[in-house]
Amino acid sequence: MIYESEFFSIKDTLECGQIFRFKPFKSGYLVLSGDKACYAYERSGKTIIESDDEEYFDKFFDAKTDYSVIFDFAKKSEFDVVRRSADFGKGIRILRQNVEETLYSFIISQNNNIPRIKNTIERTCALLGRKKSFLGEEYFTFPTTEDFLKKDENFYKENGYGYRSGYMTAVSKAIADGFDLTGISSCNTSELKKKLITLKGVGPKVADCVSLFGYHKTDSFPVDTWIEKLYREDFNGTLTDRNKITDYFQSLFGENSGYIQQYVFYYKRSNS
Repeated sequence: MIYESEFFSIKDTLECGQIFRFKPFKSGYLVLSGDKACYAYERSGKTIIESDDEEYFDKFFDAKTDYSVIFDFAKKSEFDVVRRSADFGKGIRILRQNVEETLYSFIISQNNNIPRIKNTIERTCALLGRKKSFLGEEYFTFPTTEDFLKKDENFYKENGYGYRSGYMTAVSKAIADGFDLTGISSCNTSELKKKLITLKGVGPKVADCVSLFGYHKTDSFPVDTWIEKLYREDFNGTLTDRNKITDYFQSLFGENSGYIQQYVFYYKRSNS
């Protein structure tokens, strides 16, 4: 599969904080999702994706969405930081990730740094997933809920989960007992968030991340320490409640909130 690189930078899309299962490979990246893998790289103004499941990764990279429209929206913003962020992250695309994987991954991500998050997820996949190979490179599939259920809280503590250990067992049990991740996809963003935060260990920020990166609810706006910093420094904000900060940004950017969030998050983190 070949795409124009202007609005599809594989580096910016992978390294803007929305996904953790990727690594340098050949002249690009090996990208993992569920039990699938692809090789993604850029050459001569084109972004090229090699995989055994083109339909899956065409959807995964949100290839059908015209990001020039989103970029133009950002460039018309009254806020200089949004315009600068759009230029900086012009090639970012919001991935359509596996919901279950996104949920577990962002539970792991809480109060954590990216290298440690990636290491924890990679170790968990090696322990609970299945070994596969793609283009001669071995990788492990992301565990299913059934795989997570096989282990108790001590297993997660022994593998670096810390206080998140109980969340993994509680969430996997809730899903096995009938919490319908697929069924709630039809909810609007507000209702979806309310349902997600009923899961133990899922707060507003994790719920917003799962809504945006898993369910592709693009009117979501996750708020973390980087966004709080941006809010204070670039929007002269005075609110301290993250839920209210989310509401503020959603009122500004509406259905494009998630795209703007990724532009400004990536810009702020990269230039601070």
